[in-house]
Amino acid sequence: MSDIISLLPDSIANQIAAGEVIQRPASAVKEMMENSIDADATEIKLIIRDAGKSLIQVIDNGKGMSDTDARMSFERHATSKIKNIDDLFQIRTMGFRGEALASIAAIAQVELKTRLRGEAVGTELLIEGSEVLKQETVSCGEGTSLSVKNLFYNVPARRNFLKSNPVETKHIIDEFTRIALAHPEINFQLHHNGVEVYHLNAGNLRQRIVGLFGHNYNERLVPVEEQTTVTNIIGFIGKPEAAKKTRGEQFFFVNNRFIKSAYLNHAVTSAFYELLPRESFAFYVLFLEIDPARIDINVHPTKQEIKFEDERIIYTFILSAVKRALGKYSVSPSLDFNDENRFNQNTSFSRPNKEMVDEPNPKLNPDYSPYKQIDARTLSNQNNWKDLYSDSRKGEDVAIVPDTEFSTGTFTIPSRWETTPEDQPLLTTQEEKTQVLVHLQDKYILSAIKSGFILVDQHSAHERVLYEKYLQQLNSNVPAAQQQLFPQTLHLSIPDFEIAKEIIPEIRALGFDVQEFGNTDLVIHGTPSDIKDKDPSKLLEELIEGYKQSMQSPKLNKREEVALQLAKQAAIKNGTRLTEREMKNLLDELFGCETPSHTAEGKPTFVTFHLRDIEKQFEKLA
Repeated sequence: MSDIISLLPDSIANQIAAGEVIQRPASAVKEMMENSIDADATEIKLIIRDAGKSLIQVIDNGKGMSDTDARMSFERHATSKIKNIDDLFQIRTMGFRGEALASIAAIAQVELKTRLRGEAVGTELLIEGSEVLKQETVSCGEGTSLSVKNLFYNVPARRNFLKSNPVETKHIIDEFTRIALAHPEINFQLHHNGVEVYHLNAGNLRQRIVGLFGHNYNERLVPVEEQTTVTNIIGFIGKPEAAKKTRGEQFFFVNNRFIKSAYLNHAVTSAFYELLPRESFAFYVLFLEIDPARIDINVHPTKQEIKFEDERIIYTFILSAVKRALGKYSVSPSLDFNDENRFNQNTSFSRPNKEMVDEPNPKLNPDYSPYKQIDARTLSNQNNWKDLYSDSRKGEDVAIVPDTEFSTGTFTIPSRWETTPEDQPLLTTQEEKTQVLVHLQDKYILSAIKSGFILVDQHSAHERVLYEKYLQQLNSNVPAAQQQLFPQTLHLSIPDFEIAKEIIPEIRALGFDVQEFGNTDLVIHGTPSDIKDKDPSKLLEELIEGYKQSMQSPKLNKREEVALQLAKQAAIKNGTRLTEREMKNLLDELFGCETPSHTAEGKPTFVTFHLRDIEKQFEKLA
């Protein structure tokens, strides 16, 4: 029998290794920028084109490389960071494996220009698919310029699996943001397709956060500082009112290295317990300084997962530090004894003077309904409804609970044998005799059917109705916008703006009249004509936030996802009181949908309770 095991050629081995280290353009950006930081650079410029697919270039003013080092840097497991096994337990540099440049060179066309500090000339190196095409002496500036062109040009399968340019650009900006946060003492620039996206001057951490996320973050930051014998914790957390509905603005750094840890993130979440709205995530940038001998960062090629010697004690220290910061800067009321007038007016406790507040005088329109009448689509698909309600308590004398009886507490259903006042008739039409609708806790609608009754979640039901309506509108591409008297400006972060640009055609098709303004702003001139009493900028911001969150694990295509996110934001919320007519219209529209039983995310819109199951419960009690 002949031998079947053989060594792989270097070209194949390098491509396999590259698949672990370089997963997308953002992975190359991370490795290249970390090399610049390890080279003691004080100025780093990142230039990308076509979301990094055509060009990724990093220019730094670091210490540069000799001609021999320039050539050796592209060999596998060639590194200047460690010399022996003991150095693995004292790692302070960003890189140490010696795999990054070799992996990049295996799947791209690479051009390197570098010059040592104090030298008159430098070295130029051209590599394509791990093959060195040219190495010569050239005149260049001090430091290093590394250009990566046509990433994955020789691995078409990997290139075809890359996402759209806005998505890949967002991943690059995420990596850029993490590195820039970890090193506020370094000047950073980011250029995309010839446009300067970031220009960050050296400064402190607060200035760097404001430079990356916007000036409105300055007043939201709460400093955190904790010194222990195991670890030192410094950084900032966001105030509870600044929380968002998506993850992504949570940053942990251990010895200036960005890490991902669900366990430590839980510590911060626990500290915000009962301070955050449901399904909201707090902003934080926290740095842990710890002895390298107490951690192991050689766990994953991306080096974003590490192991702690005692993770539970780190959890405790983070929980304590964040709680202390919240109590010191956010929760405790402040008294200004120097401001005598404010003290006399009892405003130091943020309690308004009753005599100074005008009594509210609301004006209600009793004829207003957020639901329009049933359209042709609903009327053409009434089989779902008819099957559910056929023979439902037909011919009985049924009492309808008047709207004035609804409350968030207890309620009573008047009996048909009771004496009824003349102004509250028990029966009005034959339709009310055959359909009983009860509003429970301003969340659910109870309706009798022939086999028992159904309980409808009003928010999920309305979400389903709006989802199918918006999806139909997107497919027909006939927007119905209502122009705003005064346009609003929505200020977005750069990553969010990149996401917004990807879905602007769908946003406009839904009825939003938006225009790009400046680098990261959207001007809203009009909104969908059927959306009332909602802040357009907040509605659009929440739509973008929801779409960004869905990108983590996409289940729908882009149009379906945009329709879903707008439906979730525009749907009537639980806790909203509905009239009898509004409840009936909602149920009619729900059972006119193609899929009335579930939302687009698979959540049930109603639950059916059968009489036989109810009777069994009473039999158990008998």
